[in-house]
Amino acid sequence: MQIWVDADACPVAIREILFRAAERTGLHLTLVANHRLRHPPLKNIRVWQVSSGFDVADDEILRRIEAGDLVITGDIPLSAELIRKGAHVLSPRGERLSRENIGARLNMRDFMESMRSSGLHTGGSPALSQADRKQFADQLDRILNARRNRAE
Repeated sequence: MQIWVDADACPVAIREILFRAAERTGLHLTLVANHRLRHPPLKNIRVWQVSSGFDVADDEILRRIEAGDLVITGDIPLSAELIRKGAHVLSPRGERLSRENIGARLNMRDFMESMRSSGLHTGGSPALSQADRKQFADQLDRILNARRNRAE
């Protein structure tokens, strides 16, 4: 398992949790972004800077992931593609996306998109809370522990 991060919109607090997890587990962590990112100087952490443009980072992640990899993203259409390829998907707020719930998330995203395009102000996502950070860290630990248990 490798961990991939759709890093353009990934909050710094979530990246910090991922850096600590990569250091603790030795798993490869790759952040894909269209701008430079700071990261610890560890051999198993790398940043791939891609060119700017619509879905360039998403396309790079889709090209490189393998079944069983973990991807951190808040992008629902990307999540659906990743799940089809057999990846595990975790949002920066700690929501595990799967075959069972991705359809509902896509429908809600499309509904909200149509509301916004009709001129209705729907507001944005709330700021990342301490509870969101904890939920992310807890879900990440569950995924990593399940992987470790399968390997033993």
